[in-house]
Amino acid sequence: MAGAPTHPANETQPAQTIGLLLLPGFSLGEVGLLSDGVAEVNALAEAVRYELKLYSFDGQPVVSNLGRAQPVDGAFDPAVPVSALLVMAADVPPELTPGDTTVAALSLYARHRAVIGGVHAGAFWLAAAGLLVGCRSTVHWSLLDLFIERHPNVIATPSLFELDRDRLSCGGGVAVADMLLHLVARLHGAELATGVADRLLLDRLRGREDRQRIPLRNQPGGTQPKLVQAVTLMEANLEEPLTTDEIAQHVCVSRRQLERLFKQHLDRVPSQYYLELRLNRARQMLRQTSKSIIQIGLSCGFSSGPHFSSAYRNHFGVTPREDRQRGTVRD
Repeated sequence: MAGAPTHPANETQPAQTIGLLLLPGFSLGEVGLLSDGVAEVNALAEAVRYELKLYSFDGQPVVSNLGRAQPVDGAFDPAVPVSALLVMAADVPPELTPGDTTVAALSLYARHRAVIGGVHAGAFWLAAAGLLVGCRSTVHWSLLDLFIERHPNVIATPSLFELDRDRLSCGGGVAVADMLLHLVARLHGAELATGVADRLLLDRLRGREDRQRIPLRNQPGGTQPKLVQAVTLMEANLEEPLTTDEIAQHVCVSRRQLERLFKQHLDRVPSQYYLELRLNRARQMLRQTSKSIIQIGLSCGFSSGPHFSSAYRNHFGVTPREDRQRGTVRD
C-alpha cells in the first residue's frame, strides 16, 4: 500500500492482504469493524479486493478485551510480508525495550519496507522498535499523553488515523472504519469508499484531519455551536486559562449569554466547568505519566503546588500525591 495510487485500481489487481497481529487484551470490536468493512468492500466491488488474516505469535487463540479467546489463521512470521500489518492492542504496555519479543519481531519485519501500523495502543510497540521516528502517529486519545512522554521523537497527533509514508496508525474504535475507507479510496476510488460508508451507516468519510474527540459531542449542549466553541477554547488553553470575559469575546457572545448557556446545558458556570476540565486532565496525567506533581499542576493552569493540591483535594477528595501513591486512580 506504500505509495498507493489515488485512482481506481485495475480490475486484475491482486487482493491486498491485511494482517492483524493480535496482542492480549486487543479490542474484539475493532477487529469486528475491520472484518465487516473488508466484507462490504469485496461485496460492493464484486471482487476480492482485500483479505483479512489474524495472527498471534504462537498460532494459538488470543484473549480479547472481553475475555474471549479469538482463533487466528496462523503464527506471525516476520520473514513473510503482507500488504499491511496492523498491531492490534488496547492495553497500555509497560516500558518496552528492544529485547521485547513483539518489539524485536516488528523490527525484523520492518526490513520488508511494507506498510506497518498500530491500532488503539499498537503504536507503542512500533515506536519502541524505532519505526516511528519523525513520523506522524496516533493512539487512542486517552493514551496520548503517555505516548508523547515515552516517545518524544514521534510526531504524536490527536487525529483519527495517520498514514505517514509506510507507517499507519489509528486511534481505534470506529476510527478503524475511517482508516480502512481512506485506504480503499486511495486504491480503488472514492466511489467504492463512499458506497461502503453508506452500507456501514457512516454519515461521511472522515479524514486524518478529523480529531478523535469533539467537545460535548455526546453531552447535553452538543448542538449549541457557541457552547461547543467555548469548550473547545477551554480545552485548547489548559496551561494558561482564559478568563470568562475573554472566552465570551472569542465566541462573540456577552458574558451573561455565555453563563446562561453553561448553566442551562451543563448546570455550572463557565469558570467551574473550566476548573473541572483542568483537574480531569491533571488526573489523567497522574494516571499515565511520570511527570512530577508540580509539573502536572503547572501544565494544567495552576500557579503553584499548594494551589493545585488544594483544588484537587476539594474536587476529588484526595490530594494528587495520595492518588498517585495508591498506584491507581479511581473514578
